[in-house]
Amino acid sequence: MSKKLAVIFPGVGYHTDKPLLYYSKKLASNKDYEVVEVKYALPEPGSVIKADEEKRMQAFDTAFEQVTEQLKDIVFADYERVVFIGKSIGTALAARYNMTYELEADQIIFTPIETTFAYINPCEGFVFHGDADPLCDTDMCTQLCDELSLTYVVIPGANHSLETGNISVDIENLSKVMAMVNKLL
Repeated sequence: MSKKLAVIFPGVGYHTDKPLLYYSKKLASNKDYEVVEVKYALPEPGSVIKADEEKRMQAFDTAFEQVTEQLKDIVFADYERVVFIGKSIGTALAARYNMTYELEADQIIFTPIETTFAYINPCEGFVFHGDADPLCDTDMCTQLCDELSLTYVVIPGANHSLETGNISVDIENLSKVMAMVNKLL
């Protein structure tokens, strides 16, 4: 059996017990991945951070320091496969960590933020984006994914949680997304 690691990077308000990350953890665990969940405490509420670019970058740096501290004892070279699974700010933190420490982790990217694309390496991720996501412009997202040769799925009418407001559609979309995650793992 190969040694595999999945590191979960949550969003500010989207913790690891919400559907996208919860089921991703379950799938990884079922495929014999060791699962590590990182946590970060931001200096101010998400609503304050989202409204101020300087505070947003300070919060991002603070969260990155916390992630680095939590992952410092992991010897990534001991694993045959490493997958970073991120949501929102977690996608940017995962990409930054991967780039900073020159890892070759595969990335499952749920609802990236613009900052994610500043750190991600070409061809290393699979992006899930909703075209009604107010935190990441769809045209920008798809253009950057194309430029970086990232595979992506755009979910029509879906917001930053990949939800449309129609429960039946959301459950169907979640099922399709998790089927793709299962294949990626």
